Amino acid sequence: MIKQSTKIRVRYSETDRMGFVYYGNYAQYIEVGRVEALRKVGISYKELEDDGYLLPVRDFAIRYFKAALYDDELIIETTIDAMPDNRIHFTYEIKRNDDLLVKASTTLVFIDKKGKPCKPPSYFIELMTPYFS
Repeated sequence: MIKQSTKIRVRYSETDRMGFVYYGNYAQYIEVGRVEALRKVGISYKELEDDGYLLPVRDFAIRYFKAALYDDELIIETTIDAMPDNRIHFTYEIKRNDDLLVKASTTLVFIDKKGKPCKPPSYFIELMTPYFS
């Protein structure tokens, strides 16, 4: 299992007229968590793309419990709990201190530059394997 915590601070431009983080911005927050979780094991999105592998989002689910506000420091807890194959599944919790604000999940699929489903590169599997042995 891979677990990664990433901190971000809510910017004023990310809030709506009510002072809450606009709901669409949470997708960007979980993307930050996802990129940092992969970086933790030595995988770079940029390198994957440079090598011809793309990871579009197949599924995205989110549940809101409480609103984040301007200048809140948020903690994005990202988990990968199964060894990826041609898909990789992430779960997320976004918290303000110990206060749970959001739960979310995404599933991404590996495709080549022609848009065809494919397996991840061998180095991806090698870097992931120690976490799921």
